[in-house]
Amino acid sequence: MTHVNVRLTTRYTVVDNRLLQHRELSLTAIGLAGHIQSLPTGARVDIKSLTGRFPEGEVRIAAALRELEAHGYLSRTRERLPNGRMVSRTVSYNRPTGAEEGREVTPPPAPAPAPRPDRTHPPAAPPPRPPKPPLPEPTRSTPDPQRTAATLLSRLHHDDPRLLLPEREVRRLAPAVDAWLERGASPEAVRRTLTSCLPAEPLRHPAGLLAHRLTEYLPPPPPPAPPRPLPFQDCDGCDRPFRAAQPGRCRDCRTHRPLQRTA
Repeated sequence: MTHVNVRLTTRYTVVDNRLLQHRELSLTAIGLAGHIQSLPTGARVDIKSLTGRFPEGEVRIAAALRELEAHGYLSRTRERLPNGRMVSRTVSYNRPTGAEEGREVTPPPAPAPAPRPDRTHPPAAPPPRPPKPPLPEPTRSTPDPQRTAATLLSRLHHDDPRLLLPEREVRRLAPAVDAWLERGASPEAVRRTLTSCLPAEPLRHPAGLLAHRLTEYLPPPPPPAPPRPLPFQDCDGCDRPFRAAQPGRCRDCRTHRPLQRTA
C-alpha cells in the first residue's frame, strides 16, 4: 500500500491511531467514533439522529455506541432539564477514559471458547431402532390365495392417486391382505382401512404406510367354531336312533343286552 497525503489546513480532525487500529472494536464502532469526534460540541448524537445520517439501522448504531462505551471512548448519562424533560448527555473521548493516568480501560473479558469435541473418543452411536414387525401371513393355503388381495391392492389408486403401487409392492403386501381376509374381514373393510384418513401432505412411501396399517390394525382371529354334534345312527339291537360316529348299538343295548351270536 502507498499513501498519497495532502497537508490539511482546514476541516480536519486528529484521530488517535489506537482507535483507528483497535483490534476489539468493530469497523462500525471505529467509524462512528471518528464521526462523533469530528462533530462540534452540542451536536446531536442520539440513535435516531445517527440513523438518519447513516444507512446503518438502529440496531447496528446502538451496538456500536455500546462498544465505544465499553472501551472508554464514550459515556452517556441521563439528565433532567429545568422544564422536567429528560435528555441524554454524551461525552466523547479521543483517548479512552483513564489513559491520562497511564492505564487503559480494560474491556470486558471475552467469553471462553467452547471446548472442542474430543476426537480421540468418537461420540457414542445412537441406540439402534427396534426392527419393524413382520407383515401378517395367512395360516392356511387356498387355491390362488393372493388373487383377491392383489386385485384389491392394485385398485387402491382409484380411491387416492397417491396409492399407485409398483408390482413388486403388490406382491409383497398381498399375503398381509390375505391374512385379513382369512380372519373374516371383507375386501371392502380392508379397502376402507387402507384408504381412509390419509395425511394431506405428499406420501413419500405409500407402500410403507399401507404395510404399517396392515400390521397395526390386523383384526383378531375369529373364535373357533363350536364342535358339530355326532350324526344319528340306528341301533343294531333295538333300532332306536342314537348319536355316534359309526353305526353300532346304543348304550342301553351295550349295557343290558349282550350281543347274540348266530350259529
